[in-house]
Amino acid sequence: MAEPLLEAELTVTYPGGRRVLDRARLEVRPAEVVGLIGQSGSGKSTIALAVLRLLDHRGARVQGILRFAGRDLLSLSEREMRAVRGREIALVLQSPHVALNPALRLEAHLAEAWRAHSSVPWRDQRGELRSLFETLELPGDDAFLRRYPGQVSVGQAQRVLIAMALLHRPRLILADEPTSALDVVTQAEVIALFGRLNRDFGVSVLFISHDLLSVAALCHRVSILDGGAIVETGGVEEIFHAARHPYTRRLLGALPKLPFRAQLASLASQLDAAGQTLYSDTDVSIPRPIGGPPQEF
Repeated sequence: MAEPLLEAELTVTYPGGRRVLDRARLEVRPAEVVGLIGQSGSGKSTIALAVLRLLDHRGARVQGILRFAGRDLLSLSEREMRAVRGREIALVLQSPHVALNPALRLEAHLAEAWRAHSSVPWRDQRGELRSLFETLELPGDDAFLRRYPGQVSVGQAQRVLIAMALLHRPRLILADEPTSALDVVTQAEVIALFGRLNRDFGVSVLFISHDLLSVAALCHRVSILDGGAIVETGGVEEIFHAARHPYTRRLLGALPKLPFRAQLASLASQLDAAGQTLYSDTDVSIPRPIGGPPQEF
């Protein structure tokens, strides 16, 4: 079995003694998409911030294990971590129009992200950018790049954030609720996009969400977070059809049957258009993970 790309067992305590994560353990393997599910306030986003060592700036105490590509991230200096953030581990946030500066043109955002980790002039990178935009189904013309965030749709703004994350070809993307601000159709398109990125580029993804449907469609494995601890981890079929932990079963039992099936049908039509397939059993239809199969272990 290959070594995990990301291995974490984290305890996070905020100033005042409030413990948000309690030995929360998860792994992401090379070329794998792992879903992290939990209700609001369970600590999902805290895990993403802890992996990037961004909680240090909030005065939080992070303890435990945090290894990426064989390196102990907790032992790195801030200068060393800055070389990891954005280059090897990238973050895609949930609200693109909040994450993007409304006073800066789209190209300015991309150029700034590029210069953070490269001495190659931005003008020499624009050819690669057009190819990346084509992959992300974004216009690559100068007129689009001159637009401000408020002049593009939410779906396009989210794709720009994904483009910024991919500029340096990271090995791992932390996607923190990346579809929560999108309509159902655009959600399906972005989910399919993450699947293509995983399949075509071999990038690993930690897909953080409370949307069980999206996780079922995209991920190879799923970890369930409750009260700051990972209570169950397994393959998509195992979690959705043979969940063991009571909290996981409650989550699945709370799915409204008809709306879930209606959303699934909508997602199915979008994925079918992208050349993806679905499988079903007698209880509930769940999309087959649309990323490429994880590497053999």
